[in-house]
Amino acid sequence: MRLRPVGEDSLLVDLDTPEEAQAWHAQFLSRRSAGTLAPVREIVPGEKTVLLYGVSDVDALEAELRHWSVPTLAADSGPLLEIPVHYNGADLGAVAELWGVAEAEVVRIHSGIEHRVAFCGFAPGFAYMIGLGEKYHVPRRAAPRTSVPAGSVALAGPYTGVYPRASPGGWQLIGTTHVRLWDMEREPAALLTPGMRVRFVPREPGFESTDGSAAGTNAERRIA
Repeated sequence: MRLRPVGEDSLLVDLDTPEEAQAWHAQFLSRRSAGTLAPVREIVPGEKTVLLYGVSDVDALEAELRHWSVPTLAADSGPLLEIPVHYNGADLGAVAELWGVAEAEVVRIHSGIEHRVAFCGFAPGFAYMIGLGEKYHVPRRAAPRTSVPAGSVALAGPYTGVYPRASPGGWQLIGTTHVRLWDMEREPAALLTPGMRVRFVPREPGFESTDGSAAGTNAERRIA
């Protein structure tokens, strides 16, 4: 763990792995909730970092953190959300070939594990989720698409992501969901936040209502 002052009032905690970053992020949130963390305006996780922004006394906090012992994050910690997916992505066959399995096996593997939101970025509501083993990591497409539809479920490197709105993108598309990842009328606007666990639930074609909105049990479902 390396501590790097950023500007006049921020501190970057630099870790070796995404799992360490998630554990430290959870620890910061827990201690802030308990009132045992020095005042910090924002706690922002990255792939292997946690940025503490708006620290009142950077030197004091840096000295304190050097004495922390942060346990590994328990697999069942954090809220759990189920997201329905129609596994019909344009790159499902390409991913199956990369994995050396049939398309149905891609669906079984991807929907058979719990994913966890490591951090957010790229676009409002876009979450980088980890959980797939290293042998299932895939490269980005050689040629990015100029437009990827909103709700596309996609893979790149170790991550699963869901495009919150139509945008250019180079990830491998494996499915589609109607769930709204970003909604300014909702509090919070982002459906997925760091630390959240996610299960993707296979659905058959036509699980959306005719106007494309969520319908009945086909909407996302909070389990815990």
